[in-house]
Amino acid sequence: MALIPVTILTGFLGSGKTTLLKRVLTEAHGQKIAIIENEFGEENIDNDILVSETDEQIIQMSNGCICCTIREDLRATLQLLAAKRRKGLLHFERVVIETTGLADPGPVAQTFFMDDEIAETFLLDSILTLVDAKHAAQQLNDRVEAQRQVGFADQIFISKADLVSAQELDALQHRLKHMNPRAPQKVVHFGEVALGEVFDLKGFNLNAKLDIDPDFLSEDGHDHHDHAHGEHCDHPSHQHDKDAAHDHPDHEHGEHCNHPSHDHGHAHHHHHDDDVKSFVFKSERAFDPAKLEDFLGAIVNIYGPKMLRYKGVLNMRGTERKVIFQGVHQLMGSDLGPMWADGEVKVSKMVFIGIDLPKDILMQGLEQCLVAA
Repeated sequence: MALIPVTILTGFLGSGKTTLLKRVLTEAHGQKIAIIENEFGEENIDNDILVSETDEQIIQMSNGCICCTIREDLRATLQLLAAKRRKGLLHFERVVIETTGLADPGPVAQTFFMDDEIAETFLLDSILTLVDAKHAAQQLNDRVEAQRQVGFADQIFISKADLVSAQELDALQHRLKHMNPRAPQKVVHFGEVALGEVFDLKGFNLNAKLDIDPDFLSEDGHDHHDHAHGEHCDHPSHQHDKDAAHDHPDHEHGEHCNHPSHDHGHAHHHHHDDDVKSFVFKSERAFDPAKLEDFLGAIVNIYGPKMLRYKGVLNMRGTERKVIFQGVHQLMGSDLGPMWADGEVKVSKMVFIGIDLPKDILMQGLEQCLVAA
């Protein structure tokens, strides 16, 4: 029997999650959708829709690792839904989980991988994050939860863009891209999104597509060579203080600059530096499989709680196929992908999204896993 796809809908308070949810439920798509809500008394959806309100309880896995937490309330609700469906009491083809505006999507996502019974019935499709353009700068500055929701996203929808200037919107998009370069961004009108952009996005599929804006990786056209790895730049979205010493009026728009104020050791000199950051590793030299496995295993063990999402499409010595890996916190999976095409440059690309990850350690460690030139 086919697995039931699940979409996690997360986002800032007032970003239009409920509007989107109501449209998903009322639009004539012919699908029956089960909704699980985790909102704490905010704008609850009409009670005639399937809603489960349970106490928030996060349990720790037996190995005591806090980052491998799952949502016990969610597990119980999903098991109940599956049982009712098997008995013919309920009919639904997919599930949407709406999380509270303050929730960390990590334990919600991990529930689908850590629990065998859930994994046999449900398939996590993607995490969607709605961002309220009007209040985003403030929310991202004030709340690490808002940053985490951006970091976890497979797709970002920006609502209320009509309430801000073009410059503010551009600055916000620039900032979001630095936090999460793998999630496409789409400006929407208060949660009104075509359903084809909401369902079956396959964000957790091990596919050979790594959605990173080419500007993030390109070295041609601009001198990106030293800093193609997603360091912060002095773009207005980060510039909440008028510090003349760090003002780069001539700085090319969208460039990733490696100004000293953004070096790793000084990440917190500016209060606007986001905790959630991303960086990209890229190499045309093949990886040594054993070395890479050891290194990634060690990194995930140490930094797992701070690693939100990561993904790579890799050139490994000993195989003519692409190797695809991705993970959430400490859960990491890999698979063989398609063959490298004739004439295709075999380049490994990896993106890491996390909270205060030690970029230097990761970059040097990955470099040491490459086959000697």
